[in-house]
Amino acid sequence: MREIRCHKVASGCASGPALCTREAISFLGNVDPETGKVVDPSHELYGECICGKVLIFPGGKGSTVGSYVIYRLQKRGLAPAAMVNLRSEAIVAVGAIISGIPLVDRVPEEVLQLERGTWVKVDADQGTIAISE
Repeated sequence: MREIRCHKVASGCASGPALCTREAISFLGNVDPETGKVVDPSHELYGECICGKVLIFPGGKGSTVGSYVIYRLQKRGLAPAAMVNLRSEAIVAVGAIISGIPLVDRVPEEVLQLERGTWVKVDADQGTIAISE
């Protein structure tokens, strides 16, 4: 087990399989709030479901409505278990906070290269990410 220090953006602790991308995510446009799947054919995660995953991505982009999409995903039981960003921005941060999804940032860029499905535990309150190897 490897541990990485991080910065808490939204409180909580959750674990799940890693789903990583080197591309920013716009929750309004990239993710279908009815299915939890990435629907933008030009996105690296096209066709993947984010539900129950530890979603690891550089940060968000796009409309402020993205915060509401994250909240809508959570209400439908389709949200990621936790999120990890290199640098969080307001849209993803607000979405995570209002949805009760643990969110951390200020992690090394190498986390974007974790193998899909690697088990990851995010403990935002302790400022740690534990990676099973």
